[in-house]
Amino acid sequence: MNIEEIKTVGMAGAGSMGAGIAQIAAMAGLQVKVVDVSDAVWGRAEKTIAKSLERIVKKETITEDEMKAIQARISFSTDVATLADVPFIFEAVFEDVNVKKELFNKLDAVCGENTIYATNTSSIAITEMAAMVKRPANFVGMHFFNPVPMMKLVEVIPGLQTREETKLLALEMAKKIGKTAITCKDTPGFVVNRLFVPYIIDAIRLLEEGVASAEDIDTAMKLGCNMPMGPLEFQDFAGVDIGYHVTNIFYDYLKQERHAAPGLLRNMIKAGYLGRKTGRGFYDYSDK
Repeated sequence: MNIEEIKTVGMAGAGSMGAGIAQIAAMAGLQVKVVDVSDAVWGRAEKTIAKSLERIVKKETITEDEMKAIQARISFSTDVATLADVPFIFEAVFEDVNVKKELFNKLDAVCGENTIYATNTSSIAITEMAAMVKRPANFVGMHFFNPVPMMKLVEVIPGLQTREETKLLALEMAKKIGKTAITCKDTPGFVVNRLFVPYIIDAIRLLEEGVASAEDIDTAMKLGCNMPMGPLEFQDFAGVDIGYHVTNIFYDYLKQERHAAPGLLRNMIKAGYLGRKTGRGFYDYSDK
């Protein structure tokens, strides 16, 4: 299979990452079949994509007719069987091995022997997940960054079982949908998160120790290091629960104290302070 032969892609998972990947694939001229567990989930994704495209129209990057054509290339379903004939499937469901395994079991039951699975995991080993599927040679990691339509990077990660052709196809797919790809070993956090997760943890520890306020920590990194968002603002945006989950995965793999979840992070999970989505995280969003 070569990249020119792929006219349709699948998107398993319609959260913020899945919606973003679906959008950029459709903008690249591909038909996109999105699957998630409920109409409500992909209904939110459909609205997210529409708002994102409207912003692009306002910037006069695309026309309204082009926006409608992009939206028409995206279809939604709750039935995994709709992906049966799709040659290349992105996966972006919740970052949990068991959740992903359940999905891949369903995909294996309906997909052909040449179907490529590209997981968007940020922290789970590609080799571990490839071992869950019938054809591990067709399994590869493609880690996007949030918000997907804006962030240019994709990390392409082959597992131990991934064949060279699968890796090269993933690199070509990244290029086709307008991204710059790097290749990295199957190691916890790959490149970006291996550097970024300890940075977030250290920021939380600074807050926990009373070194500075959340606002001052974020201001320091934005103005002192030219970061677009401070570390605590970013964690609220991404989800405190996601940060906690990824931190635990890192610690389980590496057994290094620097990756252990700070007590403050654990208590925020218990309190339900999960960031913007719950109205409270390191900041209070209840009035916004």
